[in-house]
Amino acid sequence: MGRSQETFNKKEVKKKNEKKRKDKEQKRARKKSEGKSSFDDMIAYVDEYGKISATPPDPDKKITVDAESIELKITRNNPEVVPDFVRKGVVSFFNKSKGYGFIRDLESNQSVFVHTENLLEPVNENNVVTFEIGKGPKGPIAKKVKQYKD
Repeated sequence: MGRSQETFNKKEVKKKNEKKRKDKEQKRARKKSEGKSSFDDMIAYVDEYGKISATPPDPDKKITVDAESIELKITRNNPEVVPDFVRKGVVSFFNKSKGYGFIRDLESNQSVFVHTENLLEPVNENNVVTFEIGKGPKGPIAKKVKQYKD
C-alpha cells in the first residue's frame, strides 16, 4: 500500500482556502439578508446644541440670521509692537576644541546651544553676548552670536 501524495503543508493550504471560501459565502449571505440601505438611513442631523441625532431638526425652532448683521474683523499687526528677536545672554560653557557651548538667556534663564559656525566673533566663558534663537535638530540654537558692547 502506497503513501498518500498529500503532504501536511498541502492539507493546511487546502484548509485555509476552504475557510476563505466559507467566509466569503457568509459575507455575501449577510449582505443579502441586510438588504440595501437607503440614503435616508445614512443621514445624520445636528441639533441647535451641536449634538448629532438621527431625527431632523424641528422647523419651528429655525432661526434666520441676517448676513449683514455678522461682523467680520481682520486684525492687523501693529507695527509699533515689533518683537525684539535679538537676545542678550551669558556664555555659561564653551569648549573651543570641540566647537560648541551653551548660552544662558538673561530674560528667560533658558540654556541655548551654540556652535562655532554660528559665531560672528570669538567668545569665551562668562562673556555677555547678543544672539538670535533659531530652530536646530534637537531644540533651540543660538545664531549670529557676537559679544555685547555697551
